[in-house]
Amino acid sequence: MYYEVRTYRIKTGTLPTYLKLVEEEGIELQKRYLGDLIAYFYSEIGPLNQIVHIWAYPSLDVREQRRLALGQDPDWQSFAPKIQALMEEMENKIMKAAAFSPMQ
Repeated sequence: MYYEVRTYRIKTGTLPTYLKLVEEEGIELQKRYLGDLIAYFYSEIGPLNQIVHIWAYPSLDVREQRRLALGQDPDWQSFAPKIQALMEEMENKIMKAAAFSPMQ
């Protein structure tokens, strides 16, 4: 299993707006295409204004297919700019579970 860990730094003061947009418009659309949402977090201590969400994929090919399909959806194309306008920085990692990890 591959885990995509996406970390966004949101503009100061816009975290409530970002979370509301994702909850009301974005998350169901993402789940429809991307599938396995493992976690969706925001920071309260340490570096503030951070969003971290984690998605699981059986292979990198499946991830690529799902992300392409999401990107082609007209609803996503109209939604994505709304949250992108609230972002200052984006980071993306692909992680692979160690053999002894409880999450495989």
